[in-house]
Amino acid sequence: MEARAATVGFAALKRAALAISCGYREGCATALAGMAPEERVAAYLATRMPATYAAAVAVLRELRHYQLSSVLDIGAGAGAATLAALRWFPQLDSITLIERDTALVDTAREFLPHAGIRRENFLRIATFPPHDLVIAAYSLGEAPPSEIISRLWLAARVALVVIEPGTPRGFALVRDVRTRLLQAGAHMLAPCPAAGDCPVVKPDWCHFAARVERSALHRRLKEGDLSYEDEKFSYVAVGREPAVLAPARIVRRPRHQPGLIVLETCTPSGLATVRVARRDRERFRAGRHAAWGDSFPSL
Repeated sequence: MEARAATVGFAALKRAALAISCGYREGCATALAGMAPEERVAAYLATRMPATYAAAVAVLRELRHYQLSSVLDIGAGAGAATLAALRWFPQLDSITLIERDTALVDTAREFLPHAGIRRENFLRIATFPPHDLVIAAYSLGEAPPSEIISRLWLAARVALVVIEPGTPRGFALVRDVRTRLLQAGAHMLAPCPAAGDCPVVKPDWCHFAARVERSALHRRLKEGDLSYEDEKFSYVAVGREPAVLAPARIVRRPRHQPGLIVLETCTPSGLATVRVARRDRERFRAGRHAAWGDSFPSL
């Protein structure tokens, strides 16, 4: 990543990083038009790839008890989501990436030399090859879910995971995908503790955060002083078979007060604020170690 950045130059790298950020957060992909491939790839590697990897690691942790042998990663970029899958499923023996950007395909081959990588626009593929796990990480914003989600679900032998930016726009897309998949007979895996209607209403939105350790270059590009940043994301994971769901999901960062922990949670009955006092020793101990996005003991 550092070597790629050095060949581009900092000014061009920063312009590319800003354009990529706009594309991911606001959908303004046209900002990348006309940009040199080496600039796009270097900026992606320095900023978006670590964030995508961190979000995918956090999401796929929820599926870690599954025995999976194959993964299909669509709109794969340089392979960050697949690398995250290998973090939890090192036994994967069949890996397929689909990415239309030639420069990113070439980069993905460096990270994943044993993967099967197809340089195609996944939106134009009528039938995807079946795999145990299908991942769409930060890629469905390119088209309405109705045009692609049913084809992805048909390819998922065990589970399908969709990750989008943790913005109102990204969450709206994830919620639409969730509705379509449940109507198609999919079973909820995560993050929701139930398969009923989502209780989140505008202007609120459901999202989570993954900690990303920043390199020195990353800090310069983001003009930040901290050694880390939090990648905000929304996601849904569904499966072919019913699963034991989280009794409740923490949907905001826990608030710690003297002798009290306040948790904002999503439960099978809807959203609920949970106040755990020190006198409730077992739950207080669990609350002290609980993080945003974790499941939490029954209320």
